[in-house]
Amino acid sequence: MIATASEARTTERSATESRWRRSLPVLGRLTLAVASGAVFYLSFSPRELWWLAPLAFAGLGVALHGRRIWGSAGYGFAFGLTFNLLHLMWIQDFLGADFGASPWLGLSTVLAAYIAAACALMPLVSRLPVAPVWMALLFGLQEFARSHWPANGFPWGRAAFSQPEGPLLSLASLGGAPLVGFAVVVTGFGLAWLIMRVRQPARYWIVPALAAVLPVTAGLVTWPTVGTGPQTGTRTVAVVQGNAPDLGLGLLGARDTIRANHLAESERLAERVEAGEAPRPDLVVWPETATSATGDDAALDAMVDRFGVPALLGVRYEYPDGDAENAVAAWQPGAGQGKRYAKQELVPFAEYVPMRSIARLFTPFVDNTGDMRWGTEPGVFDIAGTRVGVAICYEAAYDYVSRGATNGGAELLVVPTNNAWYGPGEMSYQQLAMSRLRAVEHGRAVVVAATSGVSAIVRPDGSLVEDTELFTAASLVADVPLRQQTTLSDRLGAWTEYVLVGAALAAVATGIALRSRTRRAGDTE
Repeated sequence: MIATASEARTTERSATESRWRRSLPVLGRLTLAVASGAVFYLSFSPRELWWLAPLAFAGLGVALHGRRIWGSAGYGFAFGLTFNLLHLMWIQDFLGADFGASPWLGLSTVLAAYIAAACALMPLVSRLPVAPVWMALLFGLQEFARSHWPANGFPWGRAAFSQPEGPLLSLASLGGAPLVGFAVVVTGFGLAWLIMRVRQPARYWIVPALAAVLPVTAGLVTWPTVGTGPQTGTRTVAVVQGNAPDLGLGLLGARDTIRANHLAESERLAERVEAGEAPRPDLVVWPETATSATGDDAALDAMVDRFGVPALLGVRYEYPDGDAENAVAAWQPGAGQGKRYAKQELVPFAEYVPMRSIARLFTPFVDNTGDMRWGTEPGVFDIAGTRVGVAICYEAAYDYVSRGATNGGAELLVVPTNNAWYGPGEMSYQQLAMSRLRAVEHGRAVVVAATSGVSAIVRPDGSLVEDTELFTAASLVADVPLRQQTTLSDRLGAWTEYVLVGAALAAVATGIALRSRTRRAGDTE
């Protein structure tokens, strides 16, 4: 009896140890996927660690290597959830005090599910020649999908936006954000495949080594073609950052304060210009919704008249019937308000509310306001002797908005934004990184005017002329080059992304066909 009990305990202990040993690879891969998601987060602004992004995908690639569909989906979900929870922490500054963690957790989970779906498809293409390329295309496929659906998508956190600096940024001039994102991911997956083949003969290193090296080489070769000099002269542009209180949702009742702050900062800038302490601008720019507007506005007229130059003012334009639009209005000295551009990409659950019965659970905007009017035309102004393109705040994340303005003849791009809702977190820096990429993508200087920061003036190569701190009142005045030459990215338009998406779908179809043929061959044998 004693021997039997001892043998049973020994058998149970051996089974437990066996299960533990079998679980160690799973725990190791899961830890690697989570760590890689954290590394991907660290590659984004405000940190200047762009080179971490390919390393993050190298880690993810190692975690996925040799896994089947469900395992790949799980590791991809762990990677995506870790990244998005960290990257979107600023949502808590916006909604957390009133709505808790559910909006932040919910959005992060949905975005992670897209990455999980892409990773679930990767075993289908991992046995194809040049596997890192097809896997990178699948990651781009999920970025495309989540940037369009649902509710016009949510492009935040795309791989390209981790590259406001570094050798891969120049590729934006060739194929925009989609090409830069592909380059980041294929470099990482190439490194992963190189790591997994390091003990194999050298001939097996060639393909992953090329996948890891060629994107960086292409970026370095492209940099000399990125134009930065003025082609049609320069303009002196002033950015007014009036500041706003850090109130989160409390800003709903602080519109008068924000307007007063911007009028006050404009007055201080005018005094500096009149005293010769700052150059006289050719154009003055205010941030997004820095004031409300309907028709005539004596205070704004007086402000613009004092500078004696035109201004582009971010306004919440209110119609007599109660409708409103998020707009930029041209203001001329002596003439007042003129042309307006209305925002084409409204923020879901804030500026318009889809699925209202569900949205009521996690957004305050359902009952407080109606949907804003959508803009339908590119934002291009003929002002201050210049053709100026406009993208408002959230629109910086969408490829077509700035492209439409540039192809409409814009020689300079302006991005008014209001990030005061999101507190002192990283959101404003993340958005500035998008504008820096857009500068290279379109070969244009970009002027970012933010209510509470970060405002900046960006050269056509993505570098910063000047920028401001968060939650301060400040003004920037600088000369910017005017450029007319369009980049290859602008000429190709959305076709770059369409080709990448089509290649991803073709790879999946090929993988499915080969798997089916292999199974049929096995059944025959």
